Amino acid sequence: MDISASQVESIVRKILGEMGGSGKPAPQGIPKTAKVAMLTAPKKIEVKEFPVPALTDDDILVKVEGCGVCGTDVHEWKGDPFGIIPVTLGHEGTGEIIYLGKNIKCDTAGNPIKVGDKLVTSVISCGDCYICRNHPANTNLCERQGVFGLIPHSDAQPLTGWFSTHLLIRGKGATYFVVNDLDLQERMLLELACVCVHALKRANGTGLLNFNSKVLVQGLGPVGLVMVSVLRAAGINHIIAVDGTPMRLDMAKKLGAKTIVNFRETPALEDRVKIVKQAANGVGADFAFQCTGAPAAAKDIYEYIRRGGGLCEMGFFVNNGEYPVNPHFAMCNKEINLVGSWDYSADDYPTTMAFLRQAREMNIPIKEIITHSFPLDRLQEAMEVNVSQKGIKICYVAE
Repeated sequence: MDISASQVESIVRKILGEMGGSGKPAPQGIPKTAKVAMLTAPKKIEVKEFPVPALTDDDILVKVEGCGVCGTDVHEWKGDPFGIIPVTLGHEGTGEIIYLGKNIKCDTAGNPIKVGDKLVTSVISCGDCYICRNHPANTNLCERQGVFGLIPHSDAQPLTGWFSTHLLIRGKGATYFVVNDLDLQERMLLELACVCVHALKRANGTGLLNFNSKVLVQGLGPVGLVMVSVLRAAGINHIIAVDGTPMRLDMAKKLGAKTIVNFRETPALEDRVKIVKQAANGVGADFAFQCTGAPAAAKDIYEYIRRGGGLCEMGFFVNNGEYPVNPHFAMCNKEINLVGSWDYSADDYPTTMAFLRQAREMNIPIKEIITHSFPLDRLQEAMEVNVSQKGIKICYVAE
């Protein structure tokens, strides 16, 4: 029996649609295929093309416009610590809705939603674990939390990461927000900013942050620099920034840091502590954010903090190892208020959107941290540039 190419395509789309749920043929204007930059092995990204699954009344198809490259993406690219290869990475993404299932009337915040809207995604919670049932505002602690961009590949639904031409939002627990008033760069920074907004919320629980606080940020990668921006927008007037890269220290100044400490120029910890104390009432920082993910830096930070001060540890999203600390001197004797910060909840997204608007109003040049952008077929190079620290924030921008 002879089968034409169009018949083969129809059969394939039907099968894939049935595998992904009861669907119907794509409406006019919806692409038949989409490309993804798939991590197929450590340090190996390949662009692959897949049929767009048949779309259901509960689906959203987004044409991707851009996505930030996160440190988590780089960790997965380097060595697959999450054990999810093959995978299409990218969770700091945004794009335009080109298909909206008829059952979807609003976004997670309750705002009306329509084709043509700009969209970002947040966490995917299971809805069934202890946290989801008893602490629904803390979905960042969901025991089976998911996120688009860290979902193992499936031929039935291959469009699960933002490093692609299209993202398909499908399934229980997905959260997403309409962000039409933010430009592309702001939208690509939104997820990263949400990490910092959530950390600020955790820090505020200590009661130590106010207009008079001297706050230290250690580690000025993208997270640390956005943390500086969030603190400045929140009214912290004296930020102490610690790093060893002049480009990042200069950017911290632009974003509002008043005191700069280059640990390479001041290699002795006791000398750095003197600089911090001179800037912070002679006693040390009222509060500190540890953003490095480096055990040696995590050990040092207690020395910068005054007695009765506070610390938010947000640098260890993956297991980067341990460090020695004497709890008597580091914590008990100083009565340190220590909080950890993990990811964010969907509830943090509206606050983060307000932060980005506030940063714009205050002329905080947060968008300047984006130093490089790459098309889909150069994401391998984007990872290498990120690892080499030749830039600050690296992004994928669709052509």
